[in-house]
Amino acid sequence: MSTPPAERTKEVDEMTDIPDAFAATDAQDELRRTVRGFFEKKMPEHEVRRIMETPEGYDRAVWRQMADQLGLQGVAIPEEFGGSGFGYSELGVVVEETGRALLPGPFFGSVVLAGTALLCSADDAAKSRYLPGIATGETIAALALTEQSGRWSADAVQTTARHDGGRWIINGSKTFVLDGHAADLLLVAARTDSGISLLAVDQTEGLTRRMLSTLDPTRRQGRIDFTDTPAELIGAEGQAWPSLSHALDIAAALLALEQVGGAQRCLEIAVDYAKTRHQFGKPIGSFQAIRHRFADLMLEIECARGAAQYAVYAAARGLDELPAAASLAKAYCTDVYTKAAGANIQIHGGIGFTWEHPAHMYFKRAKSSEHLLGDAAYHRGLLADRAGI
Repeated sequence: MSTPPAERTKEVDEMTDIPDAFAATDAQDELRRTVRGFFEKKMPEHEVRRIMETPEGYDRAVWRQMADQLGLQGVAIPEEFGGSGFGYSELGVVVEETGRALLPGPFFGSVVLAGTALLCSADDAAKSRYLPGIATGETIAALALTEQSGRWSADAVQTTARHDGGRWIINGSKTFVLDGHAADLLLVAARTDSGISLLAVDQTEGLTRRMLSTLDPTRRQGRIDFTDTPAELIGAEGQAWPSLSHALDIAAALLALEQVGGAQRCLEIAVDYAKTRHQFGKPIGSFQAIRHRFADLMLEIECARGAAQYAVYAAARGLDELPAAASLAKAYCTDVYTKAAGANIQIHGGIGFTWEHPAHMYFKRAKSSEHLLGDAAYHRGLLADRAGI
């Protein structure tokens, strides 16, 4: 028996409810053009190299321009908290372009990790106090969650906090903290009597910081030791992990898009070089093996983009599928970025292995992003758990 026209229309409507996750709006296209043009002007390769060798690890003037001229730090922050009031889809556009440009600096740590952790909390007072500074770029924030094990799970949190004399006190250590060595505001996950709590530290009393030596100099990490450090509780005591877990899923989805931006740029660099490098009187890009390799990479990058865009769509729409979609995207995009960065080096031949060529910078970012928020194996395990496998 054939399906009645009204039922077919309903089925089609249900099937076509998702495409706006992948079709950018005119405003998002304009945002991408603006952000890409800005980074192409402000972050050419020689500037990235210069900045990553500085003690701060970012250019303060460019950071201010990102906030004052483009409002990038406040894209996903509601207007009531000093932001632009857009959403995660628009932030995803920005983050993808930062990955393409290899932007050095605290954008991901401050805006994506710390900003999202605040947005996901139920503490409007904390949001009103801290988010406006993050949105304007005046405050550089960091999420201090991981410890010596490097794991992004609740059972890995051993730093403690106690209520003493009308204030909260933190003791313990955090490591691998993005921009933790220089952040004005630290959001610290600590274990209290009733569970995992989130606390804010915005002063230097009882803090010892040390910048870590890492593979990727465009993304600084620090170790922070807390010794009877005064802090302010965010939200309810012992109830922070569900909101933190949600924030980490959103951050993983956005990081996957950043990885896509980097992978896409690796492919473009490799294709451009293959058009100019000649062997046997022909550009190597004309050889079937090279062409097929580029085609395979293009296919994988487009699949990665689809997975990442859907995960960010799920975050923007508050869909129940977000946890599984975020882990799927992070696992797959990690593998694709590493593959694209490695292929870029190999196609360049000997010069691709030198420090003078930018290929190694993308490879280092691919490897640091692999472990940020959990590697591919970790997220495959999460995906299996979340899918009930």
